[in-house]
Formats: sequence, C-alpha cells, structure tokens
Amino acid sequence: NSMAPSVLARDWFALRGVYRKTCRTLIKKAYRQKALTCHPDKNPDNPKAAELFHQLSQALEVLTDAAAKAAYDKICAAKKQAEERNRKLDDKRKKIKLDLEARERQAEAQSQDEVQITRTLEEEIARLREEGSRQLEEEQRLIREQIQRERELKWKCKKDDETNGGYSQDILLRLLQKYGDVLNVILSSKKKGSAVVEFATVRAAELAVKNECGLSGNPLKISWLEGQPEVIAPVSHLFLLQGSLTNERDYESVVMMRMRQAAERQKLIEQMQREDEEDAGRS
Repeated sequence: NSMAPSVLARDWFALRGVYRKTCRTLIKKAYRQKALTCHPDKNPDNPKAAELFHQLSQALEVLTDAAAKAAYDKICAAKKQAEERNRKLDDKRKKIKLDLEARERQAEAQSQDEVQITRTLEEEIARLREEGSRQLEEEQRLIREQIQRERELKWKCKKDDETNGGYSQDILLRLLQKYGDVLNVILSSKKKGSAVVEFATVRAAELAVKNECGLSGNPLKISWLEGQPEVIAPVSHLFLLQGSLTNERDYESVVMMRMRQAAERQKLIEQMQREDEEDAGRS
C-alpha cells in the first residue's frame, strides 16, 4: 500500500504498544486490544477518540504490509541515527559551552588577579613616593637644623696675644649660658679671635645674637656660620666664635666637616627630587 510520508513518520509501534520485531499476528492482536479501548463508541465524551482510532487503523495497515513496514523501518532507523547524531552534537556543544565558560571564568579570575596586582603595585609606588617625600622633607629639615645650629663668634685679637683677646672657653660659656643651655664651645687654635658655639634651642641662639655684646673692652660679633636660612625651625644651634682648640678638635676641621655634611645632604635631596620626578613621569 502507498502511504503518505506523514503517515510513515509516526511512531506506530509506540502507538500500538508493540515492539519493532513483533510478528503480524501479535500486531493484529495488539491492534484489537487497543482499538477496543479507543473506539469512539466506547469514548463518547472524548473528542480525540475518533482521531486516535483512525491512527490505530493506519498503524495496522503500515505494520502488517511488508513494503510499508520496510519503508517505515528505514524511516525509524534514519530518525534514530539523526537523534544519535544530534545527541552527540549536543554533547559536543555542551562540552564546548562548558569549556568556554571555564575559560571565561579563568580569564575573569586572571583579569581580577591582574587588577589586584596592578592596584597593589600602584599602592606600593604611592607608598614609596610618600615615604620618599617624607624622607626628602626630613633631609631638608635636617639641613635647616644643621644650618640653624651653627653660629660664628668673632672678636679682635692679635696673633701674638696669649690671652686670645680676653676670651676663653669658660668666659664664652659664662657669657652665653644666660640665654639658655650651651651644648659646646670650640675655640680655633689656628685663627685667633674665633670660635664655634652650639646652643640647645633656637630661642637661646636668637637671644644671644640679638643681645650679647661680649666683653666691654673687646665686643663679640655673633653671626650665622653658613648664612642665615630662609626658614627658622625649632632646633638646637651652632654659632661660630673666633679663639684655643677644645678637646683637641681643630676649629677649621669642624667647620669643613659640617660644610661637607651639608653639601652631601643637598646632593641627596637633589637626587631624591630627580627620582621622585622620574617616578611621577612614569606613572
């Protein structure tokens, strides 16, 4: 019998409740049993009963006709193969999807790690720059303190004057201590009439500069050792006085040492400023 493609495409075995290799006799028996339950006369309230009974009749025709059944079996085999291919394709697509999602998660995690690493690096750079700025400020402060501690005292004194113009370490201490604590007084053995004095506080140093005149017969001249700084900070001070070396330290050596220290600090500050500018340019 000639059957339409739509008829052959149906799953008649499932409709009849029989297996694909069931013989014709059992197919007919299954048809009768199923038809009795689906007959429209038995199901007057079921609007789909007539359609189901008609499909059972078509199934009987297909499954009991050798040519129709052979064609139907080919269709079923092709359908099964297509379903298997689709299943494998779905599995492959599912695997690809899972792999893609895994790679995306990995890429996202890596991106987050890179963001965190970059943020950490930026924080470290900012911290180093801040610390560098603090170090720079500290070095500048130390230089200001160094300059502010140093004062020069001068008085008239002939080279062959054994009295050093009337000034000794004890006399200088007595004259200067009334303004505040004096940490040290160094008289020069090579240059008569000069000395270096170090005060404990800025206030004491400023009072001495403004008020101390020294001996009435030989006045003192008190000045900044290396030039007056622009900014005054609260620190201890050194003054230069001009007259015998104390504790076997040479006056000129002390002055040169402090000048070298100031120069070294200035070089360090300039180097740190250049490094800070280079870091700022790179960031």
